[in-house]
Amino acid sequence: MKKKNLIIILSVAAVLIIIVGVMAALNSSSIRSRKELQDSACIIIKKGGEEIASIDMEYISSAGEEDFQADLDTSETDPEEHLYSGVPLIKVLNLLEINMDGIETVIVRALDGYTVAFDISEAEDEENMYIAYKIDGQYLKDKSQGGLGPYQIITRKDPYSQRWCKFVMEIDLQ
Repeated sequence: MKKKNLIIILSVAAVLIIIVGVMAALNSSSIRSRKELQDSACIIIKKGGEEIASIDMEYISSAGEEDFQADLDTSETDPEEHLYSGVPLIKVLNLLEINMDGIETVIVRALDGYTVAFDISEAEDEENMYIAYKIDGQYLKDKSQGGLGPYQIITRKDPYSQRWCKFVMEIDLQ
């Protein structure tokens, strides 16, 4: 009886070790891919989960850079007004000539795994949702440099900055 229990325990432990090893290998490639996106300062644009474009700083800014003020309000600090530079998301999507018919949701994913969903009406408002890449005249630093970038989604009509997304790496239109 003890031998049978020992065999079961060892079998379960072996299966768990194999699962952990496989998951670590899969996660390792995902981390490398995310690091490459951060290093290249590109955002992947998807529609319905399928990649349709990869855009960089030059492409984004060509949609028409704007300076705008927004209040950064975190749980650790009082609200602080900053001058950001970026482009309304809808202008970038229009430049890409994406057919927006049937799109209901914009899902933004960050390098650190944070994901936030927006109604398409929030993204279509040129005064609301921006891809920002500068704060107070300085380019956003990436995560490895202690920054919030290289890109950050800022929703100006979110009074508490709760749905802002730093370290943006992917925008999926669904």
